[in-house]
Amino acid sequence: MASGQLFSDSLWIWRNPKQALHLVEIQNWDLVEAAINEGHGLVMLTPHLGGFEIIPRVLAQHFPATILYRPSRQDWLNRIVEEGRAYPNMHFVPTNLNGVRQMTRALSKGEAIGILPDQVPSGGDGVWVPFFGRPAYTTPLPARLANRNKTPVIMFTAKRKNLGQGWLMQATRLAPFSEDATLAATEMNQAIEQAILKAPDQFIWAYNRYKHPAGADLPPGQ
Repeated sequence: MASGQLFSDSLWIWRNPKQALHLVEIQNWDLVEAAINEGHGLVMLTPHLGGFEIIPRVLAQHFPATILYRPSRQDWLNRIVEEGRAYPNMHFVPTNLNGVRQMTRALSKGEAIGILPDQVPSGGDGVWVPFFGRPAYTTPLPARLANRNKTPVIMFTAKRKNLGQGWLMQATRLAPFSEDATLAATEMNQAIEQAILKAPDQFIWAYNRYKHPAGADLPPGQ
């Protein structure tokens, strides 16, 4: 059900961006302003929860954002998504070395970057750490980027309200990540779990968070 709601949410947001922005209630925005004003950029984490497609549009009203995304293998779907997501102050980059370089440049200019932290990385790019008690291949990239220059990290969620009433967007600043990649990924998954538990029915459980990507080692003990 959450997957269907996400798809209908996304289509509506893409086609009606100004109307959608009027339906967002924002909490803790002072945390965001304080973080970006530190001058080290901002790492934004937005898990597959609720109407997360609205979050970059809210942020783009205030500052530029470079957002990492994985292109679809289906060209027709990729075109729809790219056209729908196109928006002023939002710059989408693919999940490859060039995309990471562009995010690094954005942070060096004091700008914001966005990452879906619960997306399974390619084999060789992640570490196995627990996610709701099971080993999940997890990206250490957000921690690596944040730790380069003490960049603040904020977890954003957009919980869906009742039908037609929009979203409650909340910001939570996370404690600095460990320098150890495995510990940092564990810390990040714990923060994602806390966000999901506030609205578990709005998480995209259909997404295979526990898959074993080609080229990745087996989880410890298997």
